[in-house]
Amino acid sequence: MNLKPQRRDHVDVNLTPLIDVVFLLLIFFMVSTTFKHDAELKIDLPEASAKAVEQKKETIEIVIDAEGRYFINKQEVVNRKIETLKTAIYKISKGSNTIPFIIRADAKSPHQAFITAMDAAKQLGFVNLSIATTQATEN
Repeated sequence: MNLKPQRRDHVDVNLTPLIDVVFLLLIFFMVSTTFKHDAELKIDLPEASAKAVEQKKETIEIVIDAEGRYFINKQEVVNRKIETLKTAIYKISKGSNTIPFIIRADAKSPHQAFITAMDAAKQLGFVNLSIATTQATEN
């Protein structure tokens, strides 16, 4: 009988493959993470920090009040239909679509009223379109 204790070899665990797997998982999760899109944030209109530009004397200015009524060069349009708006713009422009066209809308005006004014200008062929804003106050 052999009663001498047998000598066992010391066992080493190689950590290199484990570290490689952990780094690969880290890289995978970093690449597959979704990032926040700042373009989807709310916008605040109609303030602008740019200074007002001098206007030419001959312009067509549409003002839209908070109720959605149209005023073309300070004259109220009879109703809110696009055909009426187009007729009034055509009469003031005398058929010329090269005159600068300015839309000045109240911040609380209905969005549809603004889109209707832009659509009327597009249908009449106006290309020099400006949107008037107020200068932002610094806090």
